[in-house]
Amino acid sequence: MVKPSKPAKSNTRLDTPTDLSGNATPEIAAALNGCLADAFALYMKTKNFHWHVSGPHFRSYHLLFDEQAAEIYATTDELAERVRKIGGKTIHSISEIAKLQTIKDNNKEFVSAQEMLIELMPDTKLTIKAMRAAHEVVDKHDDIATASILENFIDAAEKRHWFLFEMSRSGDGSGH
Repeated sequence: MVKPSKPAKSNTRLDTPTDLSGNATPEIAAALNGCLADAFALYMKTKNFHWHVSGPHFRSYHLLFDEQAAEIYATTDELAERVRKIGGKTIHSISEIAKLQTIKDNNKEFVSAQEMLIELMPDTKLTIKAMRAAHEVVDKHDDIATASILENFIDAAEKRHWFLFEMSRSGDGSGH
């Protein structure tokens, strides 16, 4: 009679084919999971603004927020799958996102379109800063593939920030 084997102990590294050092996986996974949590938080806030925007520029803002939300959401699968590819564990739930996110939620009943633009700018900058910090972690471990992903996401986030900034300007050359 064959005895059932004991379940393997859970650890922070999965047995996946990677040549990254043992301590690279948990450090990279932590950095990417922070970026992932913020991506979900920023996605939700951007969709919230997409659903609730109103005013004379409704169509432009509605489309902008929808496009930006889609771009942000598209990053989530790549970030989570990258964590898994290197043998890490990634986010499991909304409550885990809430624990890790640094982007503040907006639950206000009404936010003007201008306030929406202005609120998304520092949030987008925060995600850029987090991705740059994650890039430093992956550089330390010679994880070129993750660095490449982050570089593309940073560039896209900088473009989203630029669009928010330009749309938030008063048009008189004075900025906001």
